Amino acid sequence: MRYEFAADLTVLEGPTGAGKTTLLELIKYGLAAGDARLAAVATEAVNDVAIDVSLGDERFLITRSLDAKKSKNVRIVDLRAGERLPDHSVGEGEPNFNGFLMERLGLPDDIRAAAQKNRSSRPGNRVTFGDIFKYAYIPQYAINRDIADSRDGYYDPKRKAVFELLFKLTDPEILAMQSSVNVLNGKIDAEAANLEAVLAFLRDSNTSSREEVQQALEEAVAEQESAREELTSLREELDPVIDRQTQVYRDLLTDAERTLAEARAAVQDLAREREEISLEQRRVKADRARLERMRDAGARLASIEFSVCPRCMQSLKDRPVTGDQCRLCLQPDPVSPEQAADSYELRQLELQLDEMDAQLGATEQQLEKAQQAVADRDSLVRNLTAILEERTSQRVTPRLQAFSDASDRMATARTRQENFEAALHQWDRVADIEREVESLRSEQERLKSTLSIRKTALAAHKTSVLARIEEEFRTTVNDLQIATVESAGFDKENYLPLINGKVFTKTLMSGGGSMTATQIAYWTSLMTVARETDTRYPSLLVIDGPRLALNTANETCAAIYKRLIKGVNEAPGAVQIIVSDNELPDTYQGDFVRIKFDYAHPTVSTIRHPGEGRVDVIASADE
Repeated sequence: MRYEFAADLTVLEGPTGAGKTTLLELIKYGLAAGDARLAAVATEAVNDVAIDVSLGDERFLITRSLDAKKSKNVRIVDLRAGERLPDHSVGEGEPNFNGFLMERLGLPDDIRAAAQKNRSSRPGNRVTFGDIFKYAYIPQYAINRDIADSRDGYYDPKRKAVFELLFKLTDPEILAMQSSVNVLNGKIDAEAANLEAVLAFLRDSNTSSREEVQQALEEAVAEQESAREELTSLREELDPVIDRQTQVYRDLLTDAERTLAEARAAVQDLAREREEISLEQRRVKADRARLERMRDAGARLASIEFSVCPRCMQSLKDRPVTGDQCRLCLQPDPVSPEQAADSYELRQLELQLDEMDAQLGATEQQLEKAQQAVADRDSLVRNLTAILEERTSQRVTPRLQAFSDASDRMATARTRQENFEAALHQWDRVADIEREVESLRSEQERLKSTLSIRKTALAAHKTSVLARIEEEFRTTVNDLQIATVESAGFDKENYLPLINGKVFTKTLMSGGGSMTATQIAYWTSLMTVARETDTRYPSLLVIDGPRLALNTANETCAAIYKRLIKGVNEAPGAVQIIVSDNELPDTYQGDFVRIKFDYAHPTVSTIRHPGEGRVDVIASADE
């Protein structure tokens, strides 16, 4: 099957279910421009979809298989050069098909649409060809409801970024800088939180200012050096009066006093480590208790059965429900509390508690050993001191006491020095974080300044383009004579129509196809202004099912087709419009090319159509 759209305006005409939307969704599928809504006849009877498309000055034949196993690869032939290019991947593979299309549109494939409000710290979602295609294809399910997913608030930053890109109200560099500003927000917040955590730790540990810590460290170093000099002096004084065996006892005593001081320091460290593990263990137990309470609450609430729908208050008692379904939403029942009890988070907490028990036990054992070592070293020091006192009598004992005092002083000074060095390290870390925050803020301010300059340079162009769109939109709305529209305008912040003083997304336009007519006015106005100015806006507009919402509004339908014909006649060959419709107005049927479908001649002509009402049409978004 081959369909050509050689005219500026082509209308696919036929009844519901003949396959018009199927053909348009196959085009969307072939271009990998989002999730296409493929009819069963397409997935069952069509092997490949091939699209002859012009992108800028280039022309390609793009082929994609409908086979699930082959659909990730796209075959591309350069029709002007007459050569086949490497296959491209739909997804994350390389070379990437989305990158191929974006490059042909003159855009990088890594553009991020970052939010510009509320101090966002997210870089923004990636802009893809599918986002741009929303400005070229108005599907049937959206024509009487939405404009480029504008009712989805989360999509707003990307929708507006694409609009600005297409009309050159911004450029990829500006978007990249805005994304970088947001990322820097996150980094600054993270570093500021890190800084506050370190400062809180220093406050909680009663640590003085950095200058006081530095001074105390110098005093501890001086005290340690003084004690070392005193020990050296005592050794020199003791040497002449102590025989060789006494000298051995003295060396043993020196070593014992040193190891005693080390053992005492180890006891302090292990006691502090034990306390830290105990605190963390209590926190994890609290988390486990919270999860167990949640599990218990879930188990208690699981038995609640609704007898009426909480939304419409209809009775649910006589509703046929199988044993494995929820009576209210008919979805499969969630996992039972018994299954939920063995949740991943709870298991992780149990593993943490087991690990902490092991650490606590090991720490207790080490603490006991260290305490025993202190006792042993203390006993050894006392024994050696007694022996030396006995051997040296009155001449050596006073010196040994001085020696012991000096050893204690040196050990204490060494411990204080280590503590002050640790505190000084934290203050150094504070200084490093403060420098990093300052650097990040400087970089952010530089980007903001550059952003402001770049946006200011585009401000006049932006004002002119948006004013021209508003003017064209008002004129078009007036020409279409939409019954429910009393006033029309253009929101220059959201880039959406203003109907009766309200933004399109907040306006409920019922009856007579008013919403559809407003959409036609919007899209044709954008195409007209894009044709008049230097833009990246696509010259293709595909509209599916405008008549579907118009019903008997023949005058509005005729006005819509008059506007479409005017759009292509103003600049022959500059734009291409494809419309899928059920029934056409008689007035203008000779002004465009018609491709007719019916149940005897459906879109997929190789498959016999079962007849009216015997096929599942592509569902609307609401359904």
